[in-house]
Amino acid sequence: MRVYVLNGPNLGRLGTRQPEVYGHTTYADLVALCEAAGKDLGLDVVVRQTDAEHEMLAWLHAAADEQAAVVLNPGAWSHYSYAVRDACAMLRDALVEVHISNIHTREEFRHHSVISAVATGVIAGLGVDGYRLALAHVAGRPRPDSPGDGSRR
Repeated sequence: MRVYVLNGPNLGRLGTRQPEVYGHTTYADLVALCEAAGKDLGLDVVVRQTDAEHEMLAWLHAAADEQAAVVLNPGAWSHYSYAVRDACAMLRDALVEVHISNIHTREEFRHHSVISAVATGVIAGLGVDGYRLALAHVAGRPRPDSPGDGSRR
């Protein structure tokens, strides 16, 4: 089962950007963590990061076309990108929104995510371990075309 782990703006700077908020795990470490967790769970995990919104949209569209599950850390796009939200709404399989920090305890503008309303679930504040938990959740879900599963949520 293919699962895309998609990361938005500034996540490529993990380990150097505000380590007091995001920790010392580097982006390379995060990729390795996701790939290892995916392998352990029998998932085909593809990890990507971009600072370009149009690139993220293309990846989400491709995931929708493939009926693939997505683990998404939309970064700052969480709070204002209706384009990313609408692309997420096209997904037919699970969408787990992940935030390394607890967005609800930070600045007021970070408290609301436009993505959450179309997500299967949201994990926030558990550091990079949130990715592993999201992948475990995806691995344990029935596929959207399985009997008795009428939706991705």
